[in-house]
Amino acid sequence: MTQPNPQATIQDMFPQSVAVLSQPSVAAFERFERRGGVSEAYIYVALAALVGALISAFFGIFHSGVNPLTQFFSRLIFTLVAFGVFTGLVYVVGKYLFRGTGTYAEVAYTFALFFVPISIVSTLIGVIPILGWFISWLLSLVTIYFGYLAVQSSMNLREQVPAIVTLVLSGIGYLVVLGILARLF
Repeated sequence: MTQPNPQATIQDMFPQSVAVLSQPSVAAFERFERRGGVSEAYIYVALAALVGALISAFFGIFHSGVNPLTQFFSRLIFTLVAFGVFTGLVYVVGKYLFRGTGTYAEVAYTFALFFVPISIVSTLIGVIPILGWFISWLLSLVTIYFGYLAVQSSMNLREQVPAIVTLVLSGIGYLVVLGILARLF
């Protein structure tokens, strides 16, 4: 077993992302799940958040009544919070409902490996009216599939039903938490 590598960098993670995206399988995620931890996952996700924030701020310039700085900071913070909420729920549901044996570090790291590149591509393509939105919607379906594989790997839930239920309950919980946060802010 590969031990956690607290020195994993974005340069290390990019080829790992390419590997899991080009050969989607539980085994592909298993190869990398312990090569980084929570810090590395969040640094990598911060990269996707920064790209999204810059694009939001840029396009906010062209819309009256939209403050580009507000767009920038809200997108930056939202991406990081949303990632944390969702991966936290995957860990809690997988561990306490289905007795998964993974760690939060494994969940965060494996999810970051597919979330970051898909998020960046979706953000870049999403600015194209209609076609971009459609492709972004398709990419969200692809994200669900990669999430399913990541749950199986990171939480060691190899059976389909526990992995799917973990993903669905986490998704529902995610929507509830974000709804509450949206009302508060």
